Amino acid sequence: MAHSRGNLFILSAPSGAGKSSLINALLKKHADMKVSVSHTTRAPRPGENNAEHYHFVSVDEFKALIAKDDFFEWAQVFDNYYGTSKQAIESQLAAGIDVFLDIDWQGARQVREIVDDVKTIFILPPSKQELEQRLNNRGQDSAEIIAGRMAQAQSETSHYDEYDFVVVNDDFDTALSEIESVVIAQRLTLKAQTTRHQTLINELLK
Repeated sequence: MAHSRGNLFILSAPSGAGKSSLINALLKKHADMKVSVSHTTRAPRPGENNAEHYHFVSVDEFKALIAKDDFFEWAQVFDNYYGTSKQAIESQLAAGIDVFLDIDWQGARQVREIVDDVKTIFILPPSKQELEQRLNNRGQDSAEIIAGRMAQAQSETSHYDEYDFVVVNDDFDTALSEIESVVIAQRLTLKAQTTRHQTLINELLK
């Protein structure tokens, strides 16, 4: 059985929809799936490790990578830069690992311009009320900050129709299963299976 190349996926969602929890649960179940580790110029927070949570680099290093066209997508958020390295993702895909990019709709647009066969998934909360409740349950944020996040969530959600698949995270296990189904379907495409089982197919057609 020939080695098959991994698939590239984008997962986007408004804050509070449960995207990070779904990604973490997915990776715990599947050793052959990874989430891309982005580059950033911001300082590590307590408990964050280099190359595990982010690749922490200086502004000069980041700008040098931009000049080398090393990023699928990058953005400046306030005073910090964030980017997705082509080289890091390519090496994982070549090893047969399915890679997930945890990025917003703007980053997704940039990646789609470069990668024809990337598959995109947008995660929705079950209702506006539930989303607000989840944001409130996080703890210390003021009503003003929550209102701002709700407005941002509405803005993010307005781009749902740019994605290939939409998953509503009402029941967590169901949402996780639906994301897994998308991944498995990509592994079973004609192109992937022809590469993986070329010897078998040739034998059957003799």
